[in-house]
Amino acid sequence: MAVVNTCAVTAEAASDSRGKIRHIARAGVDEIVATGCWVTLQPQQANALPNVTRVVTNDRKDYLVADTLNHPEQAFDVEPIIREPLPGLHHRTRAFIKVQDGCDNHCTFCITTIARGEGRSRPIADVISDIQYGLDGGTKEIVLTGVHLGSWGRDFNLHLRDLVKSILRETDVRRLRLSSLEPWDLDAGFFSLWEDPRLCQHLHLPLQSGSASTLKRMARKTTPESFLNLVQAARRIMPDVAITTDIIAGFPGETEDEFAESLAFVREMNFAGGHAFTYSPRPGTGAARMRDQVHPEVRKNRNSMYRAMFEESAKAFRRKFAGRTLSVLWESATQYDERGWRMEGLTGNYLRVEAVAPRPLWNEISLVEFGGNESGVIRNRG
Repeated sequence: MAVVNTCAVTAEAASDSRGKIRHIARAGVDEIVATGCWVTLQPQQANALPNVTRVVTNDRKDYLVADTLNHPEQAFDVEPIIREPLPGLHHRTRAFIKVQDGCDNHCTFCITTIARGEGRSRPIADVISDIQYGLDGGTKEIVLTGVHLGSWGRDFNLHLRDLVKSILRETDVRRLRLSSLEPWDLDAGFFSLWEDPRLCQHLHLPLQSGSASTLKRMARKTTPESFLNLVQAARRIMPDVAITTDIIAGFPGETEDEFAESLAFVREMNFAGGHAFTYSPRPGTGAARMRDQVHPEVRKNRNSMYRAMFEESAKAFRRKFAGRTLSVLWESATQYDERGWRMEGLTGNYLRVEAVAPRPLWNEISLVEFGGNESGVIRNRG
């Protein structure tokens, strides 16, 4: 039996999901359970794929194991609590803790609201319990995730800052990292949380376009000016913060002037990196029905220009830290020659670092003199 968790965020992702199911079927797996966003949007198509014996939409995803194995749900409600980690065994260097699901935004390009439903938050106590389980297993870094992470707590009349403060107060987590945050969910005061050095200085703030008129068509609740002000506020508190973003190339109606405006704004922001996505029409979204769809070749060309810009800005960001001593969490260790072990890891502000150590330091934190590209020299253990 195999379980395939599908994606629908782009047409390519949906196609890849279907291809993975077909590939598994050709490999001889007779029972395939299909779940996730594409399945939720297209359950009949999913059920028609080869060897798919069960389709589990997102509203039943939490019960997938119990339903598939025909076990009572109660057996799985307490499973993460009663499962003891083996002594000395670290399960992960980083644990991704889902604290929120669904989205109440209505960005015209996005199918997620339909696939995931309305926003809903997990209680603080449940989140703390999951985090503690990860820490008990040796995890050094906790990453908070959600479809619309910045909206956490609205259904409790709370804010994401309340969750972060609780985690820092009630656990001894070495590193706490936040995943993608919509810029309109934050204010300048939010960044005072980073007075606690355990918070990783990395913010992923999806922009999607640097053109005010394009953002309006996207139904994004931000403007280039407000985005700039937010980034400046973050950098005042955290001069070393890595700010990364997402951009969509070739959104419907994007003129040459709008693209040039967006490109210039992205250049001005000096991002530490970013993801450029070629616009992909998703059936059921407002953007798919818009006039003046940009020609696919133009979309691809604009995407390549964004990618080149992100590559250059990422290199410039790395160069700022040449010769600096940074804290690195080692995520892999490979013994490769007589000099010892080749280590790879991440700094708090998401710079990838490679170094050589006389012994494997996997899942340990070291102070490293950063070389400016990806090299580093281990000075001591943190």
